[in-house]
Amino acid sequence: MTTLYAVLLAAVNVGKRKVPMAELRELLSGLGYDDVRTYLASGNAVFATAEEDQDALAANISAALEDHFGFAVPCVVRSGKYLSAVIEACPFPAADLAGKQLHAVFYSVPVDAQRYADIDREAFLPEDFRFGDRVMYLYAPDGLGRSPLAAALAKPAGRLKGICATSRNWNTVKALAEMAS
Repeated sequence: MTTLYAVLLAAVNVGKRKVPMAELRELLSGLGYDDVRTYLASGNAVFATAEEDQDALAANISAALEDHFGFAVPCVVRSGKYLSAVIEACPFPAADLAGKQLHAVFYSVPVDAQRYADIDREAFLPEDFRFGDRVMYLYAPDGLGRSPLAAALAKPAGRLKGICATSRNWNTVKALAEMAS
């Protein structure tokens, strides 16, 4: 059975880590994936395959990207069904918020609140974060770029050692879920 997946590349198209979307489409097609489409220029693509192991897909794509571009490109692969479930499970009033106010941080493995126990959540209100299935929902009313909470969550750098984490704003999450449905 063929499934539609989204691949979310981490930390690309900033600085010298350029991954042109046309090349990403060609690379994914060259790996044998079908119906390859990209969304925006920030490392998002949707593809179809009969392969069911999302971790194996991510590892395969990451290795191919490193081979092609010459630098490591961690990525997360999630099915359209999973993305729809993330939207449904959102603990924040997504319908009442602008897309830049709500973000989903996708993890390669399950991550829980204990990993962030040192964060004084009260100190960052009204900003807040909650966890779901391999995802953190981050409410940042002034946007991610101005979010003190987002900066605190990113430190220390070793907090997520060995884990791929990549963030998308809510508009992108919804668009990818739609593309992969």
